[in-house]
Amino acid sequence: MSNDTIPERSDIARQDQWDLSPLFHSEQQWEDLFAELEAQLTGYEPYKGHLADSIKIFGQALEFHMEFTRKLERVYTFAHLKSDEDKANQHYLGSHQKALNLFTRASEAASFLTPEIQSIPDDIIGHFRSDDALSEFGFYLEKILRYKPHTLGESEEQILAMTREMAGGPSQVFGQLDNVDLDFGSISDEDGKQIELSHGNFSTFLINPNREIRKQAFYQYYEAYRNHKHTLATILANSIKKDLFYTRVRGFDNCRVSALFSDNVPEEVYDNLIDTVRSNLTPLFRYLNFRQKVLGLDELRFYDTYVPIIADVKFRMPYEEAVEIGVNALAPLGEEYCNVLREGLLGGWVDRYENRGKRSGAYSSGCYDSPPYILLNYEENNINSLYTLLHEAGHSMHSYYSKKSQPYVDHDYTIFVAEVASTFNEDLLSRYLLEYYRDDPRMKAYILNREIDNIRATLYRQTMFAEFEKITHRIVEDNQPLTLDVICDEYRKLLEDYFGDALVLDEDLSLECLRIPHFYSAFYVYKYATGVSAAIALADKVVREGESARDAYLKFLKLGGSKFPLDQLVDAGIDMRSPEPVKQAIQHFDQLVDRLMAVYQEL
Repeated sequence: MSNDTIPERSDIARQDQWDLSPLFHSEQQWEDLFAELEAQLTGYEPYKGHLADSIKIFGQALEFHMEFTRKLERVYTFAHLKSDEDKANQHYLGSHQKALNLFTRASEAASFLTPEIQSIPDDIIGHFRSDDALSEFGFYLEKILRYKPHTLGESEEQILAMTREMAGGPSQVFGQLDNVDLDFGSISDEDGKQIELSHGNFSTFLINPNREIRKQAFYQYYEAYRNHKHTLATILANSIKKDLFYTRVRGFDNCRVSALFSDNVPEEVYDNLIDTVRSNLTPLFRYLNFRQKVLGLDELRFYDTYVPIIADVKFRMPYEEAVEIGVNALAPLGEEYCNVLREGLLGGWVDRYENRGKRSGAYSSGCYDSPPYILLNYEENNINSLYTLLHEAGHSMHSYYSKKSQPYVDHDYTIFVAEVASTFNEDLLSRYLLEYYRDDPRMKAYILNREIDNIRATLYRQTMFAEFEKITHRIVEDNQPLTLDVICDEYRKLLEDYFGDALVLDEDLSLECLRIPHFYSAFYVYKYATGVSAAIALADKVVREGESARDAYLKFLKLGGSKFPLDQLVDAGIDMRSPEPVKQAIQHFDQLVDRLMAVYQEL
């Protein structure tokens, strides 16, 4: 019996790790800049109480703040990336904590800026904003001034700034428990090989054609959460209470309004999403019933919902090949886009493979002065990894274009539009793969199956998550207890609604809500669902209309954070204030199900 264990960080080849040297060539450089920034914290003091004195002083204060923050983001980015390489590495955990602490102290030092800007008389701030010397700060100031009704006095803002590090406690505790302390044991595969179960390969086990292996992985994975369910429920409940604290302090009507305010997104967008998806669950039920029939099962369970329905199609794609396939799929976006992306994915942007202690999942991260780095846990036998690569590449190219086209003050785009860029890439990938395998009905069915499951996970599943967040926050807002039983009962009800009779719900599935990292960033997940809806429409435009639509889309990527996200999408031809894009996405899903059924008949 052989063993297949997760490698240590030191076992990962250098070319398979991201190259952080564009941030810092050495840890000493990081320490030097950290010390420099600590010394510059007092640089805010001369501006305090004097922002209204003159345009010159006002502009100097903003320039100092932007320069300081830009350097601070370099320090933080390096620390968090190094910490995510191995969450058990105490040295880099300490560096990350130092960076967070410096962020907190910087927020305290700069806490006077927003309330003081908001206290400047309208005629004076209007005069400042009309001056050409401050034109670069126009949208930045607009966003600050609209927060005027929700900003407190200087002393209160300073106190709130001091709470930042403490407020991150629930998320940090969850991250350490979930990524370091939970032990999922090992599973014996078909050949008797013992494979250590982890976050990184859980999804790989769920696509294994052997149902007993899928079942074992499911129950063994959730056993770890069952053993810590009371702790996890308490962590989640306190995270939501933290959200309520800031909501009430800021004077918002509820937590959701508070979370949506920065993007200028009305609650109707959120509710339209939930209502539209809830009203159109029939295509999902139809697909799940078809899946059960094809798999020849008496009943369909959660661990049967990810395995490809074409069981004998083997998928293997090494990372380098995945890059070439991905770049070819994105050819409609033009030569420049593809060349930059290829060079980045092969040249140091990506930390490719899982190692012990590495943060689970995937993300794109970076700062204004770094490449757009990507953390992966790439599995060459899992097609989901190919899609994840293209998803994160969408984020990274969005960052590349926004930093290239926008000044620092406006480069940081919102998550709302970020999820459009990432799922747009996934849509083009599916289109490419269906053509690539056009003479192979089995592979076409496999790809259609994968695309359907991708939209199911992104649109239906994330909308269910979004409704869960709405419900749990409302419970806390109503001053009702949010216990383990309440959390699991509410989640169970949603599972029953969103899956109907098409899925037999295991008791352990009610614990799923305790393992979702995004719940620690309140009202985040709905953006996946709105993002895929907008992306489907935009990808269709680029494919159908060619160069003009491509140029419009690339211009959208270059906007960065220079407009509110709904306005950016309106410019691109999509109005997310309407339920129509969500309906279009569901229709697309339904059509894919039809295509899958038709292709399956050819097999």
